[in-house]
Amino acid sequence: MQYISKKYIKLPKRKKQSKKGDNGKVLVIGGSKDYVGAVALAGLAALRTGVDWVTVAAPEKVAWSINSLSPDLVTKKLKGNYFSPKHINEIIKLSKKYDVILIGNGIGTKTETKQFVKKIIRNIKKPLVIDADGIKSIKLQDVKFSILTPHKKEFEILLKNSKLSKNNFKKHLKNNMILLKGPVDQIMSAERTYYNKTGNAGMTKAGTGDVLAGLAAGFLAQNHSLIQSTINAAYFNGLIGDILLKKKKGFTYLASDMIREIKKVLKT
Repeated sequence: MQYISKKYIKLPKRKKQSKKGDNGKVLVIGGSKDYVGAVALAGLAALRTGVDWVTVAAPEKVAWSINSLSPDLVTKKLKGNYFSPKHINEIIKLSKKYDVILIGNGIGTKTETKQFVKKIIRNIKKPLVIDADGIKSIKLQDVKFSILTPHKKEFEILLKNSKLSKNNFKKHLKNNMILLKGPVDQIMSAERTYYNKTGNAGMTKAGTGDVLAGLAAGFLAQNHSLIQSTINAAYFNGLIGDILLKKKKGFTYLASDMIREIKKVLKT
C-alpha cells in the first residue's frame, strides 16, 4: 500500500510577472434554497489555495447570502431556488471564462437539478471537480478529466448509477481521479491507488468535504495535474483537521475553522 506524505506534495509556483487570472480561475456551481453554506465553504477554500479568481454561480438568494458573507467571492445570481435545465446554456457560456469547474456542493437532488447536472457534465469542456449531490446525479462513463470526491455512500450511488462494481469500476476511470473519503482516504486513478492517513474523526462534520472539494479545484486550476491536485487536497484537508484537533483539544472545530487554517498549512 502506497501512503502519501509531505514528500508527495508539490505546490503551484507563481511567476513574478503574472497578471490577474494567470494563477487560476475557478467557477463553483452549487447551492440551493435548502443548502447555502456548502458552496461558500468550497469557494473560500479554492481561493485560499492561491487562485486569482473564484466565482460562485448559485440561485439568487444563495448568491446574495454569499456576498454578505465574503467580499472576496464573486457571484453569478441565477433566477429560482434550485438549478434546472433552464440554466444550462447560461452556465455553459459562463464556464468558458474559467480554468476549472467545481459542481455539486449544496446543489440538491431535485429531479430538475439532476437533469441540469447531467447536461453540464456532458457539455462543459473544462476540467471538473464533482462533489456531493453532483456525484449522485451522474454515471462514471459520462465523466472526463475530472476529480470526484465521494464519501462511501456517494461512491455506492455512483457505482449503482454506472452499473459498475468495486471490482470493475477502475476499467472505466480513464483520465479521471476518485478521492474516496474515509478514515483513510483512497486516491484512485485507473493505474494505482494511494492512501492518505491525515485527518481524524472530527472531519465527519458537515462542510469538511466542501472544503476538500474547494482545495482540489483550486490546486487543479493552478497546476493542471489531476493526480497532484487530488493528493494535495487530501493531504492538506486532513492535516488542517489534525491541527485543529490539537488546537481545540477535541472535536469542537468546524468547517469554517478549517478555512482560516489553509493559509497557514500552505506556508509550511
